[in-house]
Amino acid sequence: MAANNRRMSGKKGAQVGSGGQRRRGLEGKGPTPPAEMRKGHAKQRAAAAKARRAQGRPQQRRGAGRSASEMVVGRNPVVEALREGVPASTLYVQQFIDNDERVREALQLAAERGGINLMEAPRPELDRMTNGLNHQGLVLQVPPYEYAHPEDLADAAYDEGADPLIVALDGVTDPRNLGAVVRSVSAFGGHGVVVPERRSAGMTAGAWKTSAGAAARTPVARATNLTRALEAYKKAGITVVGLAADGETELGDLEALQGPVVIVVGSEGKGLSRLVGETCDVRVRIPMPGGAESLNAGVAAGIVLYEAARRRS
Repeated sequence: MAANNRRMSGKKGAQVGSGGQRRRGLEGKGPTPPAEMRKGHAKQRAAAAKARRAQGRPQQRRGAGRSASEMVVGRNPVVEALREGVPASTLYVQQFIDNDERVREALQLAAERGGINLMEAPRPELDRMTNGLNHQGLVLQVPPYEYAHPEDLADAAYDEGADPLIVALDGVTDPRNLGAVVRSVSAFGGHGVVVPERRSAGMTAGAWKTSAGAAARTPVARATNLTRALEAYKKAGITVVGLAADGETELGDLEALQGPVVIVVGSEGKGLSRLVGETCDVRVRIPMPGGAESLNAGVAAGIVLYEAARRRS
């Protein structure tokens, strides 16, 4: 009998009424909260990131390593590099070289810039340094480039009180395209460029030359994994926009350009890689009435950066 009592005591008795639950369910949840208060919304993530910075969260500035040093070889390339302000540590001049106009200009430019060591070396030594290339008696050593960390670009923008405007390159291997993008980012008020560590152009002398000096004031960050870097930007409240010929949104309809944004540009032939394309919040197409199939990275980035600058002005 005691056992029966225990079993019966565990049963719930009949409930009278609903306790007001049905009435409350009919009342609804009230007005839709603003985007900044909706969990998971891009504006909510941006507001949360700004709140953390306002609380004095320490900034973790960290570089992403250096590139290898580089040699610019030949009289014309050396003179052009010095004219364009490509960073240089040492100018090597062959002993007993024919002192023509290009050699004189190279020596003059190096002396005027300062901080460039002038070294005289025998021809066999220059042959060894350049692996037998036709150096014509002039070799310019370009020091390793100091890459930023992808997070540094966004942090620097917020420190200025601005929404980040960043360009990321996916599979762009031509240094001249990288230099052109750096130049456009600088021209339209962007905060830097992100490149992957592998299978991507780096900040070589060619990229420096194409940037026309903009590389001296526009940071380039290197990401070990571009997809993870883009996901980190998204968690920080930054919208990731991928450029694609078959994008679902036209550039003129893209409202995200007015806020924190990363513009991802793929290679001219292959476009965005699959994983990067899937990581983007939205894929955008640039209308081309002329019927061209694609634009190179420098041109495409310039068009979108101009549109972003126009909307932010």
